[in-house]
Amino acid sequence: MAYKNLREFIATLKKAGELKRVTTEVSPELEITEIVDRVSKSGGPALLFENVAGSDMPVLINAFGSTKRMAMALSVADLREKEREIASLLTLKFPQSLVEAAKTVWQIAEFRKFQPRLVRSAPCQEVVLTDNECSFDLLPVLKCWPKDGGKFLTLPLVFTKNPETGERNAGMYRMQIFDPTTAGMHWHVHHDGARNFQRHQEAGTRMDVAVSLGGDPSTIYSATAPLPPDLDEMMFAGFLRHQNVEMVKCTTIDMEVPAESEIVLEGYVDPQERRVEGPFGDHTGYYSLADEYPVFHLTCMTHRRNPVYPATVVGKPPMEDCYMGKATERLFLPILRLIVSELVDINLPIFGVFHNFAFVSIEKNYAYQARKVMHALWGMGQLMLTKIIVVVDADVNVHDVDEVMWKVGANVDPKRDVVFVEGPVDVLDHASPVPCVGSKMGIDATRKLPGEGHPRPWPDEVRMDPAVVELVRKKWSEYGIEL
Repeated sequence: MAYKNLREFIATLKKAGELKRVTTEVSPELEITEIVDRVSKSGGPALLFENVAGSDMPVLINAFGSTKRMAMALSVADLREKEREIASLLTLKFPQSLVEAAKTVWQIAEFRKFQPRLVRSAPCQEVVLTDNECSFDLLPVLKCWPKDGGKFLTLPLVFTKNPETGERNAGMYRMQIFDPTTAGMHWHVHHDGARNFQRHQEAGTRMDVAVSLGGDPSTIYSATAPLPPDLDEMMFAGFLRHQNVEMVKCTTIDMEVPAESEIVLEGYVDPQERRVEGPFGDHTGYYSLADEYPVFHLTCMTHRRNPVYPATVVGKPPMEDCYMGKATERLFLPILRLIVSELVDINLPIFGVFHNFAFVSIEKNYAYQARKVMHALWGMGQLMLTKIIVVVDADVNVHDVDEVMWKVGANVDPKRDVVFVEGPVDVLDHASPVPCVGSKMGIDATRKLPGEGHPRPWPDEVRMDPAVVELVRKKWSEYGIEL
């Protein structure tokens, strides 16, 4: 069953023993981060800080910070349930019969029936603050790390529109608070929000922007999902929760936001204005450098009565954002398989912070197929930023890093099997000589074929006979020992 809002999710976490309420006063400057960092790295619960210095609002944090809670956020026991559900809808091949054609049409309709639904009134507008009443100072915004440029909104859903088509986009971009009514808008050049901003720059028009804080967890997650530009994140959220997301028009700008948000910030970005934003302690474990970014002007704030402020802390993994990234890995695997048919599985390991490493397994049938897969992945959405891709055979468990590294050591002739290419890299990749552009490496750790310059016979891997494995398992289970 879908959560109606963030409060229902909080209640579910509490009932499941996955939430700790903290009543002792804490500071939003560094102290909350130090607590959350310890809890995250020890596999601890979600935290609801109810007594935050300088604010009347409680702070919810680490709500997505485990595999279990991430699955709970999407109302499943295991993320693979959502993976299988998406896979079942993606038999989008050319229909060979009327029956197949009807099935394909039904599948598309099954997805699109979750278009967001507009409502006239909403809980997120129970309190409306305009002019001199609205201020970022009303929020318990965190300063996370000592060298951060200031306080940052870290879990905002930023809504923009394409000025040419009117299509809505929701993305999650950090926002540094400059003063009570202005904040940095840190969207990277590869993101849809930045493309909409560029369109407004070219047209010379002011850009309306709305920021939602809080809401049902599927909607929050959807703002992080790497969707195609023409696919509405709110429709995707409706699909994930099996219930349409209710949207409401903002009170002062031409934008719609989730009706069940806790807090909504309405305002604009001037396409000609930029200000230095950062540095910021990022998910790479390093501070991202200060640079010039657009400026968001707050003109109106609406919120529920007694709102909950949602936040996250990013830093050296593992932290909360890692589990949101692993959800993306599972949910988008069926889409990758649709395009790269030989793909079996993928692991974006947490230590690789989701753009440094990708381990992929394939059904290999011909020479240089691993290289074909590398280049296919480098040509797909956010995977274009992956610095190192390791390709192994289908029988390798890509989620077992020791097994993958064993194959790299055993199966790779470095001169023959390592590929270097140049192209776009993540903005946060500080190792590249210039921002956003650098080199990437592909490692072919599959079994080699004669056509790949390996004329010698490839050895068989040492494995026990399956019949003996089963015989031993049964024998020792009679003594109460499970092998």
